[in-house]
Amino acid sequence: MTKPKKQYSTKKASQFNRWRSIFQFLVCKIGYMIRLKLVYRIEVHGVENIPKDNKYIICPNHLSTLDPPMIAAIWPKSVAFMAKKELFDIKFLRWWLDWLGAFAVNRESLGPSTVKTVQEIKESKWVLGIFPQGTRGVPGEIKGVTNGFAGLAKLTKCDILPVGITGTQEVKRFPFTGKIIVNIGEIIHYDKNTELVKDKWIEQIQRLTGFKYIDTPTAEQIVNGGVS
Repeated sequence: MTKPKKQYSTKKASQFNRWRSIFQFLVCKIGYMIRLKLVYRIEVHGVENIPKDNKYIICPNHLSTLDPPMIAAIWPKSVAFMAKKELFDIKFLRWWLDWLGAFAVNRESLGPSTVKTVQEIKESKWVLGIFPQGTRGVPGEIKGVTNGFAGLAKLTKCDILPVGITGTQEVKRFPFTGKIIVNIGEIIHYDKNTELVKDKWIEQIQRLTGFKYIDTPTAEQIVNGGVS
């Protein structure tokens, strides 16, 4: 009899447990933090804006693969990030991401399993992290932002906490050669008007990073004949 394939898109609150918190603490708050302080001279501003509960979604801009572990390293709570489902096809990476608390999503469509997992995270002591750009951007620009994160916030009744990141795109290996600045913004309350929430996030990220938002047509707009 074939063993059923383990699902990584749906997780229960019990899976965001002490053992995964300890693993994330060791990997991110100790392992990565040594590198962040010694090599990148990380600065974090706006910690006072972080809510005491976990009824919100951390929404940073995205520059490099260093961003998720860096956010987990500086955050007072354990952070569960969404990861594209293709990453879970790689055996070791699947185990690594699972133990760090990540869960698989289809970036083209956030289905019921994603909403269910986010609700489960709210029942745990963890907090959810999403990159509204979906993929890595380039310094100086904010592009590729969709309404998906705002829609998920509306469905799960989670507020949005914008986080501006600069400096993670530069790969540095020698002490004190890099510079990362993280600016934590002010809470954006979820709203049925997802376009409004998206605009508020873009406005804050521009201020927190100094980057400029560049409006680009989505795949749906291209199929329908461009932007009006």
